[in-house]
Amino acid sequence: KFIHLSDLHLGKRVNEISMIKDQEDILLKTLGIIDKEQPDCVIIAGDLYDKAIPTAEAVELCDYFLTALANRNLVTFIISGNHDSPERVTFGSKIMSTSKIYISPVYNGNISPITLEDEFGSVNFYLLPFLKPQHVRRFYGDEDISSYQLAMEKVVKNLNINVEERNVAISHQFFTGAQRSDSEDISIGGSDNIDGTIFDDFDYVALGHLHKEQKVGQEKIRYCGTLLKYSFSEVNHEKGVTVVELGAKEELTIKKIPLTPLHDMKELKGEYNQLVSRDYYEQMNTNDYMHITLTDEEDVPEALGRLRTIYPNIMKLDYDNKRTREHKEISNETVIEKSPMDYLKTFYELQNNQPINEEQETFALEIMERLWGK
Repeated sequence: KFIHLSDLHLGKRVNEISMIKDQEDILLKTLGIIDKEQPDCVIIAGDLYDKAIPTAEAVELCDYFLTALANRNLVTFIISGNHDSPERVTFGSKIMSTSKIYISPVYNGNISPITLEDEFGSVNFYLLPFLKPQHVRRFYGDEDISSYQLAMEKVVKNLNINVEERNVAISHQFFTGAQRSDSEDISIGGSDNIDGTIFDDFDYVALGHLHKEQKVGQEKIRYCGTLLKYSFSEVNHEKGVTVVELGAKEELTIKKIPLTPLHDMKELKGEYNQLVSRDYYEQMNTNDYMHITLTDEEDVPEALGRLRTIYPNIMKLDYDNKRTREHKEISNETVIEKSPMDYLKTFYELQNNQPINEEQETFALEIMERLWGK
C-alpha cells in the first residue's frame, strides 16, 4: 500500500497571498491520513517546491514533513518536478536514504529501481525526474531525440523492466489527453505532450505535474492532483489523498480520501448589495479565498475595501457588465490558457492575412525549445 502525492508547491503564493499556513495545515491532515492508512511507502511525484530557489519557510516546512515521514519509518520516494532545481532537491540524498527517503538524482542516463518486497514478491520503483529532450539527448549521441515523446520513449526503453514482477514508475510530465489548470506551466505549442501508452508494461504510474486528479487512458496511469487549490480554475476540483494498493500481479485498488483545507476557494458573482446582504453571506464560510465578480453597471466606490470587511480573503475582484463586455476586457483565465505558439499563430495571421504553415510552425517550435528549454 502506498500514498501517492505530488505538486506540494511549498512556498507558493497565489495572487500575492502566501499559502504556507494552508500548506502546513494540509500536510498535518495528510499525516493524519497516513497514520490511519498505515501505508508501506509514500510517493511525492515532483514539484516539492514552487520555485527552484525556495524560501526559508518552504524549506523548513519540507524538512518538517520529511522528518515526520522518516520518524514513522516510512519508505518515501521523491522526484524533482519542473518547478524544482534537481540539484538542490537531491542534495543530501545519500544521507536521507539511510532514513528510507529516496530522491531521484540529476538524470545521468541511468535509472536503477528501488525494490521493496511483500507477500506477492518484488515491487520495483523507478524514479524519473522531470525531463526535457536536451536532458536525455546528451547521453545518447547522435540519436534523434528532438521531442518529449522521443526522450521519454528512450528513457523508458532503457529501464529494461522485468514484466514478470510488479513495477511502479514515478514521473512528472504532461501526458496527452489530460486536463490542465491555470496554475500549471504552459507548454510551447503543446510540444511537451507524451503518449501514456509508453508505460503500458507498468503496474502503476504515479504522475505529477497536473493539479486535477485524473487517469490517463488507464486507471493505473494517474495524476493524483494537488492537496490544495492553487487557482480559481480549480474551484470545482475535489482535493484529497490518493491511496493505492498493489496485490498480486494486475491486482490494483485505488481510493481517494477527501481533505478539508484551512481556506477553500470560491467564486461569487452578483451585484454589490446582494453580496453584502446578511442573508447571503451567512450561508457560507466568508473566510475562504474569494474571486468576486460584481455585475453592477456602475463601479462601486472602494468596493474592494468594503467587501473585505465581510470577505477578508478576497484574492481577485473584477466586473462583468455592459461596459466590460463592450470593451471585450479579457479575463485572467483566458490569457493563461493560451500557449506561446497560439499567440504566435494569431500574430502571424494578423500580420500576413494567412495562417502559419506547417514548416514555419515546426521551425518556430525548435526556436522556442532552444530559447526556453534550457
